[in-house]
Amino acid sequence: MSHDGVGSRAVLRATAFLTAGALAVPLLAGCGSDDKAGRPLAGPDIAHVTRDKVAEGGTVKWAMDALPETLNAYQADADAGTTRVAQATLPSMFQLDANGRPAVNPAYLESAKVIETEPRQVVLYKLNQQAVWSDGREIGAADFVAQWRALSGKDSAFWTARNAGYDRISKIERGASDLQVRVTFSRPYADWKSLFSPLYPKDVMGTPDAFNDGARRKLKTTAGPFRVDKVDTAGKDVVLTRNPRWWGRPAKLDKIVLHTVPRDERATALADGKVDVADVDAPTAGRITGAAGGTGSPLVGGGKTSAKKLRSWALAHGLEAEKVEHAGQKKLRKAITRYLEEQDGLRSYEVRKSLEPAYTQLALNGAGGLLADERVRRAVARALDREELAKLVLTPLGLPAEPVGSHLALEGQPAYADNSDALGGQDTKEAQALLSDAGWVPGGPVKEEKKGDKAAGPESSTKSDDDQSEGGKDGEYIVGEDDKNTDGKNEHGDGSGRHLAQDGKQYTGQGGAPGAYAPKGTAAPAGAVNGPLAKDGQALNLRFVLPTGAGSETLNTVAGRISAMLEKVGIRTTVIKVPDESYFKDHIAAGDFDLALYSWPASAFPATDARPIFAKPAPAADGSVNVEQNYTRVGTDQVDQLFDQAASTLDEDESRDLIRKADTRIWAAAGSIPLYQRPQLVGVRKTLVNTGAFGFQAPVYEDMGFLKKGAKVSPSPTKN
Repeated sequence: MSHDGVGSRAVLRATAFLTAGALAVPLLAGCGSDDKAGRPLAGPDIAHVTRDKVAEGGTVKWAMDALPETLNAYQADADAGTTRVAQATLPSMFQLDANGRPAVNPAYLESAKVIETEPRQVVLYKLNQQAVWSDGREIGAADFVAQWRALSGKDSAFWTARNAGYDRISKIERGASDLQVRVTFSRPYADWKSLFSPLYPKDVMGTPDAFNDGARRKLKTTAGPFRVDKVDTAGKDVVLTRNPRWWGRPAKLDKIVLHTVPRDERATALADGKVDVADVDAPTAGRITGAAGGTGSPLVGGGKTSAKKLRSWALAHGLEAEKVEHAGQKKLRKAITRYLEEQDGLRSYEVRKSLEPAYTQLALNGAGGLLADERVRRAVARALDREELAKLVLTPLGLPAEPVGSHLALEGQPAYADNSDALGGQDTKEAQALLSDAGWVPGGPVKEEKKGDKAAGPESSTKSDDDQSEGGKDGEYIVGEDDKNTDGKNEHGDGSGRHLAQDGKQYTGQGGAPGAYAPKGTAAPAGAVNGPLAKDGQALNLRFVLPTGAGSETLNTVAGRISAMLEKVGIRTTVIKVPDESYFKDHIAAGDFDLALYSWPASAFPATDARPIFAKPAPAADGSVNVEQNYTRVGTDQVDQLFDQAASTLDEDESRDLIRKADTRIWAAAGSIPLYQRPQLVGVRKTLVNTGAFGFQAPVYEDMGFLKKGAKVSPSPTKN
């Protein structure tokens, strides 16, 4: 799994981003004019210059989370590294523009359009006559056919992650010339532009053996500005070099090295010059920004500065608490010296920032337990001030802080419309009324739980509330409990760690202020309901499961604020922190949570990509329940029907309106509450241009490089 970035479309919706920085109604906003989409909240920040200002040659070292397990983007374990390689080395018929909309890629296509609708939909691709594979063979119908057969789902010998869209193709044939490819569909498919991006050569897609194993660690044949030179498993690098058969504008760089660097080591790697570009969390971004202004040194006069003052300085400048809280003066001086050396190295970098094409949501598990009642889910949603949460994360970073209004698109995309009115905004009285209607009484009698009883949630801890709050289980405590341990200390700390699941992962993690969780003993916020809400002797207490690990500070901050908001309406939360490696598999996918935070990437093709996330769980042949990627287990037949209709109409306006209607119903079901678009923070060497925080826009790898001596970068255009 990769913990950052957005995976390829091949596995896009099989991938969740499990940090903040990794997605239920009357027909209120289902239809309307195109202007509802607006413009993206933030544009690309890549130090854009024209090619004549970019120097020839050079190597860029680009940080990635892990060495890709596969270079085949259509396999289940493909990740962000897989996507990066595919973008630089393989054809994509369409690529996203700065507004997150698919546009013809002229390097490979002269045109692509629907030429027939009756009796069948037919799409004609006219290929760029110069487009060839690195072995000299023309890109053509044989490659399209091989990919269709591999991904159609008809042959289980191909271990594919998905077949959406390819399963609707009935035949592919050569057109009037070798440069034309005719694709005929058995039934209409609105998202046909999503197909063949990326396109692999027939020697990868032609047989199950080649598909399953041939492209996992090598990619012999490519057709992009770069080619895969080698995958260095020992050094954990993927080395890309110029493709000598590339017909387009030649790449400025000689080489791109994708180098594995864990998230919590990014600041050191940048400072030491081991990488030139890296996605970073907010604390690291703050260090880079602060380095430009210099950092005063407390190391003066030999031993004159006390350990207490050194410790205070170290903590104030973000040094890891566990390394300095009990350290002696000698160890503190050593840590601070290393920190200052790194700050000096970070002066060569700057932070380029935008908003990722992904959003963070609060997920509410409706499969069982207390949240199976829609009224309780809606009460949770009405207790949230989403605008406050967006500002909490994005305002300190200087990014537009607006809550996301759609589960299925982001601002700037055609399908976007703010449909949150289908559920309603923050309203404490309405939330309390919903809980009262569901039978939850303030201050009602609560039966004492015995060991072995389950708390709220489908697969809850067997600890009682008292056992949990006494620290019986690491990382578990009740927010708002005020009858014990009133010293206000949080014995579990706030953890660190970035998370995302791929497949998921997403995307996992941005940083933020530490200390987000309300410690044991924290008094209930002003205006909170007196006493816990109870029903049939059971307290209204929801299990809020969160990951730990490097980079989870923002997620911790958001979770703490959400818990405080819920406390105001009488909903308590038991925070359970679990290791990163088990968070997605053992909790989110397994349904072992009441509340959780994770992120979904946005798609230009929501009718196809979003359906498995919101599809109604259905019984499987073996007696289990198939939830696809709907980890909240909340869905309706009507939402499924709207997705099917949107995917089957060739009228773009009609498809868009159907998607908006589906979104209003997803809001009303209150299985997931979109919060904010994820921040995208990238540390980049100051002399490196045409790269950084891309937002929606697809990277142009051939234009990346180092600024020529004497050339200057024009100021970035005003953000949207």
